[in-house]
Amino acid sequence: MSDNDVTTSFGKGFVWIAWIIGIGLLVFVFQDILDQQYNPNQDPELSLQSNGKAQVTLQQNRQGHYVTNGAINGEKVTFLLDTGATQVSIPAHIADRLSLQGGSSYRVQTANGSITVYRTQINELRIGNIYLYNVAAHINPSMNADEILLGMSALKRVEFRQTGKQLILREQF
Repeated sequence: MSDNDVTTSFGKGFVWIAWIIGIGLLVFVFQDILDQQYNPNQDPELSLQSNGKAQVTLQQNRQGHYVTNGAINGEKVTFLLDTGATQVSIPAHIADRLSLQGGSSYRVQTANGSITVYRTQINELRIGNIYLYNVAAHINPSMNADEILLGMSALKRVEFRQTGKQLILREQF
């Protein structure tokens, strides 16, 4: 094998490596864009009203839903706001990560039929600068999503108003 053949093979190897790195970078960049489209509220807009109440403004995602980052008991989570859900509904795998304890079981009706869930209590739930304490919730072992459904057990404790493609949440006193 001549020096020219070795150089050509070496050069082809570098071209392949460059293509692989380039494709990897494109996937990384486009994944961030897709994540931002699904959850445009990764860092929600916060403000304080003149009366000192906290306010969070959420943007609707491309599917028409409101998805936002927040926290339960200090641990970061993602919420999907669901005014049709009676309770905050936490997938079991997320409840395990949050060390939430399941209490008594009961049946609920979902879009996918009747299921058994387990009562739990959230000590602190945060969306932006709005804090809610002692929020009733349930652990849902049938839910495989990576989002927590933020139902009316939490939403009834804030004022909310939709204007266009924004949802404004306000702290109640």
